[in-house]
Amino acid sequence: MNTYSSYKDSGIEWIGEIPSEWNIVKTKYMTSPRKELSDSGKEELLSVSEYLGVIPRSLIRKGKGSLSRSESLIGYLKVYKGDLVNNIMLMWKKGLGVSQYDGIVSPAYSVFNFIESVPSYYHYLYRTDRYITEFRKNSTGVIMSRLRLYDDDFGDIPSVIPSLQEQQQISDYLDYKTSKMDKLLEKTQQKIELLKEQRISLINTTVTKGLNPNVEMKDSGVEWIGKIPSEWNTISLRYYLIRVGSGSTPRGGGDVYSDNGIPFLRSQNVHFDGLHLEGVVFISEEIHQNMNNTIVKHGDVLLNITGGSIGRSCVVDTHEEMNVNQHVSILRTKESLINFYLNYCLVSSIGQEQVDYNQTGGNREGLSSDNIKNFKFVLPPLQEQQQIVDYLDKETSKIDKLVDIESKRIVLLKEYRQSLISEVVTGKVDVRDEVLV
Repeated sequence: MNTYSSYKDSGIEWIGEIPSEWNIVKTKYMTSPRKELSDSGKEELLSVSEYLGVIPRSLIRKGKGSLSRSESLIGYLKVYKGDLVNNIMLMWKKGLGVSQYDGIVSPAYSVFNFIESVPSYYHYLYRTDRYITEFRKNSTGVIMSRLRLYDDDFGDIPSVIPSLQEQQQISDYLDYKTSKMDKLLEKTQQKIELLKEQRISLINTTVTKGLNPNVEMKDSGVEWIGKIPSEWNTISLRYYLIRVGSGSTPRGGGDVYSDNGIPFLRSQNVHFDGLHLEGVVFISEEIHQNMNNTIVKHGDVLLNITGGSIGRSCVVDTHEEMNVNQHVSILRTKESLINFYLNYCLVSSIGQEQVDYNQTGGNREGLSSDNIKNFKFVLPPLQEQQQIVDYLDKETSKIDKLVDIESKRIVLLKEYRQSLISEVVTGKVDVRDEVLV
């Protein structure tokens, strides 16, 4: 890519050099606050997506439930296509963008109209990492979740200003390039989803039909399980567990967590691919021993029983001493049920459907010990369980490697996308003569 023929010091350390013909202007001199209020509440309710920018809230919610009644939306700020919409509490997390829609936003937002500018250029500029960092620096608040960037502080932030013609050229170029990258990202994500579906399908078939396609079959006696190999049995999990029960919260709650000691596992540490110990908290040896009924042992199956990660499970494949909180259940199997086989059953659609069906607790999702004990699975002889575990370990590992490759590709694409935008909108590269084909 080309660079500009000459550069000058912007006078702003975090912006650095800019093309000689570009200018630096405080944002308040190129925007005008829009204070027009809705008088009907029937306009499209808009929100901000960290990746997509300003979009209808119905797309974020994917049709789940109804939005607020129109009467309660009267007095919301009106937004017109081309307006800059800022969530004053989330600007430091890319909670802003130029709207492609007419609509309304809640009082948590500020709306600005651009003065003699190409709005789409600023959509790209204000969502670069250097601007997001600056928004965070200029936000006020005690803790991260309560940071706010008020309009006056936003207005004092300097903006990089090319000519109107260049703003349009830059916007057109980035629209073209990011559109191509977004399509590639979408295809890559679809490939990942297909691989994950393939993985689940493989597990489902194997834990219900076994490895021999020619084996004699019989009715399982459970409609949603169907036919199973004739030597297998349909079981209730309660008869194959030594222990089932959730952990607990130590007296004093989070105040007793420390930087070292005994790992104290929470639902965020339990994943389908094993324990994730990044960010794990610790408790003292004394508290650990006082909570001896929830000590985790090597080979235990851990199952998340509340919250958004409900149903996630893994086998504890370490001898390190650990404990768990009340959002995680310990399943300790008898010798007749191999722990890794049970985990594959929980991961399967049969296991996950029973998780969904048995949730209790009103508005809070949750599984009780009795729910878990009543789970039904099909059980092969012990030797065949091990054969299935060995087979699934090998085959799912192949799929997991492919998912990992595609996931890394997505990370690299997103990094390149962001880097390209930053280089272009700050004048580090010149795209005026680029041919869009």
